[in-house]
Amino acid sequence: MSDEEHHFESKADAGASKTYPQQAGTIRKNGYIVIKGRACKVVEVSTSKTGKHGHAKCHFVGIDIFNNKKLEDIVPSSHNCDVPHVNRTDYQLIDISEDGFVSLLTENGNTKDDLRLPTDDNLLSQIKDGFGEGKDLVVTVMSAMGEEQICALKDIGPK
Repeated sequence: MSDEEHHFESKADAGASKTYPQQAGTIRKNGYIVIKGRACKVVEVSTSKTGKHGHAKCHFVGIDIFNNKKLEDIVPSSHNCDVPHVNRTDYQLIDISEDGFVSLLTENGNTKDDLRLPTDDNLLSQIKDGFGEGKDLVVTVMSAMGEEQICALKDIGPK
C-alpha cells in the first residue's frame, strides 16, 4: 500500500449529523423527535404495556416545528429514534426585500440573506410593522435538519 491512498478530506463541522439516536422510552413531552423525516416537538407521549411479543410501545404525537402539522408515530420503547439537533440563533434585522427575503446581521458582522419572512401571519405583521416604524429588531431563527425559519421577534429599542 502506498501513502497516497490515505487522504481523507473532511468538510464536516462539529454538528455534522442532523440527528442523533435516543431510546424511544427516554423521549419526553416538550422534547424533539423526527417523525416521517420532519423535526417535531413532542406534545404527547403514551406508553403501552408490554405485549405478547415483549415490547412496550411508545406512541408519539408531535407538531412539526416548521409548518405546525401534527404527526404521529409508534415505536417500541427499547428501539432508538432519531432526535434532531435544534438550534436557536438571534440575528439583528437589517432589511426586508420586496420578494420576502430578510437581510440579517450575524455575530461576526456578515449578512445572512437566504431566509424568507415567516409564514405565521401574526409574527409576519409584527416584523413588518416594527421594521416600518424603524425599530431595532432581533429575530430568533430556529434551525434543524437543514431547514431554518424565523420563530420569534424581540424589540431591542429605538434606533
